[in-house]
Amino acid sequence: MAYRLHPPKIHKIMHRTLVIGDIHGGYKALLQVFERAKVTTQDKLIFLGDYVDGWSQSAEVIEYLLELDKSHSCVFIKGNHDVWCQDWLKTNLPDRRWLIHGGAAAVESYFANKKIDRHKHLSFLNKMPFYAVDSQNNLYIHAGFTSVEGPKKEFNVNIYNWDRTLWEDALDFEEGLNQDVLQYPERMQLFNEIFIGHTPTINYNKDTPMLAGNVWNIDTGTAFTGKLTVLDVQSKAYWQSDKVMDLYPNEKGRN
Repeated sequence: MAYRLHPPKIHKIMHRTLVIGDIHGGYKALLQVFERAKVTTQDKLIFLGDYVDGWSQSAEVIEYLLELDKSHSCVFIKGNHDVWCQDWLKTNLPDRRWLIHGGAAAVESYFANKKIDRHKHLSFLNKMPFYAVDSQNNLYIHAGFTSVEGPKKEFNVNIYNWDRTLWEDALDFEEGLNQDVLQYPERMQLFNEIFIGHTPTINYNKDTPMLAGNVWNIDTGTAFTGKLTVLDVQSKAYWQSDKVMDLYPNEKGRN
């Protein structure tokens, strides 16, 4: 009698792409939300920038990310606050606007952690890209871009981490993607989905990720009264920390 051999069942390991919103020195929130999302080395992690400024552990956040990069597949997008911190680490001359907008807490965190290698942190910040595009034609960028030919044709690199017009245009299409509408912005049609931070969703009385057109905003107000968010790009499931202000009860953050 002949027997047919059946191959063993192979349990497919799910590889998630997780995108992480603005952290703003909230090291405790980062650890908490990673635990809730059950992050593993199988996951690809894409951070949208603004790792520093606000809560008291900016230096600890950067140190943690440096170690994380050794064991996980990570992409670290550069935010506007990261540019400010980078300039300070390079010149030791803090921008006055930066100090007002959370930079003072970052400076204090570095002075409180004298053993941290600032040159290593500066090198890390220097190497960060301003945006990334994945194999599904999804764009990851801190703030936005203005060129109808896409971010690679942007005339000013500051726009990558300061622009708010992309999000403002997207808000006209809050019901979801509808590229058949004549007025649908050309730049938004260049990508399948766009993931941004920079503009806190709490400005719109929401502390959860917002979808407008094909743009996902996952800066859920970490620096202020909101939470830190991790979002699964494929399933759109998301996880959040507690309100970060509750994790740092004796601090004001950027409030």
